[in-house]
Amino acid sequence: MAGAIETTKMTERKDDRLWGGRFERAPNAGFDAFQGSFAFDQRLLPHELAVDRAWARALKGVGILNAEEVRQTVAALDRIAKRAQKEKTFLESPDAEDVHHFVESALVEELGPLGWKLHTGRSRNELVATDFRLFVKDAAAQIKTAIAELVSTFVTLAKVNLHVPMAGMTHMQHAQPILLSHFLLAHAEAFLRDIPRLESAAASADACPMGSGALAGCSFPIDREAVARELGFSRITANSLDAVSDRDFALDYLFALAGICTHLSRLAEDFVLFASQEFGYVLLPDEFSTGSSLMPQKKNPDAWELIRGKTGRITGALVGLLTTLKGLPSSYQRDLQEDKEALFAAHDQVAAMLAVATGALSATKFREDKLNCAASNSALLATEAADYLVRKGMPFRQAHDVVGKLLNQAERENKKWTELPVAELKKLSPVFEDDFSNGLDVEAALAAKSVPGGTARESVRAACKELEIKLKKLGAKP
Repeated sequence: MAGAIETTKMTERKDDRLWGGRFERAPNAGFDAFQGSFAFDQRLLPHELAVDRAWARALKGVGILNAEEVRQTVAALDRIAKRAQKEKTFLESPDAEDVHHFVESALVEELGPLGWKLHTGRSRNELVATDFRLFVKDAAAQIKTAIAELVSTFVTLAKVNLHVPMAGMTHMQHAQPILLSHFLLAHAEAFLRDIPRLESAAASADACPMGSGALAGCSFPIDREAVARELGFSRITANSLDAVSDRDFALDYLFALAGICTHLSRLAEDFVLFASQEFGYVLLPDEFSTGSSLMPQKKNPDAWELIRGKTGRITGALVGLLTTLKGLPSSYQRDLQEDKEALFAAHDQVAAMLAVATGALSATKFREDKLNCAASNSALLATEAADYLVRKGMPFRQAHDVVGKLLNQAERENKKWTELPVAELKKLSPVFEDDFSNGLDVEAALAAKSVPGGTARESVRAACKELEIKLKKLGAKP
């Protein structure tokens, strides 16, 4: 069968494997390709080299390496790092089983038998956990910066569009007038909530497993605290058995990414709708749109549609890792190799999604005429009419009922309810007076919502200032 593993095809055992001493024959060639991870975990190389440098110094502290051996080892690791940056073919190693095997092989090539001493007292189980934690810490910081840039774009657009009203909606039905700026800041607030989740994921990853061994701890009196400090960790892991199998930090990071994408997808859905002819609220930027291969007139919101579509794979990565972990016994299992590939891909996709969303949003033009027209629909002022009656002393539930009947009557007569004469209104309730129509407009409705967090201009201006303060604390340019 094409693609099947050939059970009889064997190769000679290689002496440079990290585990091959007790085996008489090399792995089946198909299985060897199947179980290797270097194709994707080479991404951890900078972190692996950092851990190796710290471990070399730790081995000096317990007398395994002398000062000269540490110097030679660290210098060789630095050369490996430079080769990886400059030589594209260096990482195209057909024999490397994983990033740990790759580095040890390269180290032995540089130093001879001295290169084999570095693995003293440690296991790949703790190594990969440490590398992966370092990656998640860096990745979370990168995404946090990207979110701050997106939020900054929302604030800039909100300040520019403070004069533009729009129809706020619930259930996809026009509800009450709001400012376009208020709508934009609503999205900004959602993305700001993603930042603490990213920080929580980074904090979860901020514990160093080195010194845990394969599961039982290190046989040499390694200074674990010193290793952790050198690698930038705030603490060491508490239990060696837990340390080699804990992937909660990866789940936390994927959960944070899934939350970001959920917010991106909602933003995308809004702009896909707003770009439609039925809404016409925005003009799509050429730079973030595509056309039709058949219909010359089309401009499609592909940037937003792809953001909306890619959200599924991020959620899938979270569910996939949860599913992998849920049936595992204690300690390290090889199943855990499946934790990285999906997380790497999810991180890359979210970084790209945030960059595209920021670019598309900043380049989008809003149709003030369309937004104003929708906001001017008199039906959106129905709540203001009920509030008028409440101010006259009527209980709100009764006021709600009266205004509902008022709108129903206007619909039957095919009239605008705001144009009905006061004499007609008094038939529904004697509370109506000649001042009813005073202030019954979009501007008055907006101005009435002056509570903190409301859509009045003064409230939205204050919200912009608050967001600029938060962005400054995040190191972003408001």
